[in-house]
Amino acid sequence: MAQRGKPQPGLPTRQQILDFIARSEEPAGKREIARAFGLKGQEKIELKALLKDMAEEGLIDGNRTAFHRMGGVAKVTVLRVVDTEDGEAIAIPDSWTPDDATPPPRLRLREGKRGPALRSGDRVLARTEETATGWIAHPMKKLPTATDQVLGVVEIDRSGKGWLAPVDKRVRNSSPIADLGGAEAGQLVLAEPAGRSPRAGVKVTAVLGDPLAPKAFSLIAIHKHGIPFAFSPETLAEGALAAKLPLSAERREDLRHLPIVAIDPSDARDHDDAIWAEPDGQGGFRALVAIADVSFYVRPGSLLDREARKRGNSVYFPDRVVPMLPEVLSADVCSLRAGEDRAAMACHLEISAEGKVTSWRFTRAIVRIQEVIAYEEAQRRIDGGEAGENLVHLWEAWGALEKARQSRDPLDLDLPERRVKLDEQGRITEIALRERLDSHRVVEDFIIAAIVVAGTSVASKLAPLVY
Repeated sequence: MAQRGKPQPGLPTRQQILDFIARSEEPAGKREIARAFGLKGQEKIELKALLKDMAEEGLIDGNRTAFHRMGGVAKVTVLRVVDTEDGEAIAIPDSWTPDDATPPPRLRLREGKRGPALRSGDRVLARTEETATGWIAHPMKKLPTATDQVLGVVEIDRSGKGWLAPVDKRVRNSSPIADLGGAEAGQLVLAEPAGRSPRAGVKVTAVLGDPLAPKAFSLIAIHKHGIPFAFSPETLAEGALAAKLPLSAERREDLRHLPIVAIDPSDARDHDDAIWAEPDGQGGFRALVAIADVSFYVRPGSLLDREARKRGNSVYFPDRVVPMLPEVLSADVCSLRAGEDRAAMACHLEISAEGKVTSWRFTRAIVRIQEVIAYEEAQRRIDGGEAGENLVHLWEAWGALEKARQSRDPLDLDLPERRVKLDEQGRITEIALRERLDSHRVVEDFIIAAIVVAGTSVASKLAPLVY
């Protein structure tokens, strides 16, 4: 007779996997699940597919090494204190963001007598367990919070002791520096608490240089406004792994034969969209708008997804960008770079001679951008009669769209855009108005056409639900 409670050999059911994850005293990853159910060879391959299906169905969540029941909490995880109830600190998983579809589980922290009292905003590494009355957590270690990082200038007093004068004027007191980390007086540095007590002071983690240097101003703005600028090692590792995902044309429409072009600012750091058009032989045009398919690399619920939700967008400064995703994604595989295969969401448009979009369809595609062209260069080629057939067809198709647009008498908000120019030292040399060109309008009108039909497609699917 089989031992009660012991998993039986063979591919487990979804419920068996959920039960095993719930009672496992160690991180339950694919290897642990396979070992528990005695799986070998082909069964391990089938288990991998089953776990993927369960994640897509919202039954489990996790990463490459461990899974936990969706809505549950990992056995050991980082928590953030958000409240107190009946004298106990209440925390939620630190990776959970307010935009998540489901509310985060609330855990009661069972603090030891020796540990410091926890307050709202504190982060702790904790061991968790689910009881009949809810989740509880046992703190193992208090962790530095993002707000614990301070940007400041090093000052040295007469006795040779170092002090950190914060650049944020809302912080009035300087902090003693326990570890200069090689920093010298007058240098701009990044520091964090050296211990649990304020008396322990701070330790320098990064020396940034001259606080009056032009390139320091964006760093000061980043810290003053609390803009997340660093990715955790786990998020960077997940990004590097995602960037290696093989891109195959087997499950995507292969559009690499089309001479698609990306028209962007000359100083663009990444390329999100590209366009193409050709005559359809009946006075109209076939057109394509390709948008980088970031969802191929960033899966729902992943660390990358949660970090992107927290940031909301990339933040651009004259001398740097704080990206929403690690640069291996944002500036590389998720950027439509010329001559390289890229995952894209493709919007196929049929445009009549009068500029009306008569039909459309959306596909996941693989594209290879023929060329990345600056707005000014594209306009110069058109104006100088040097444009190739590809650009000429784009302008002709845009002419039809523009004609239809003017017939609608739209609101035209032609707002001036300014560009900050810097020299090699990062000093501002000029703040100039960007010239408004037809090349800007070409890209804008193709993107607007794609957005309109995307909205129409969603509305048509929702319409039956209204009645």
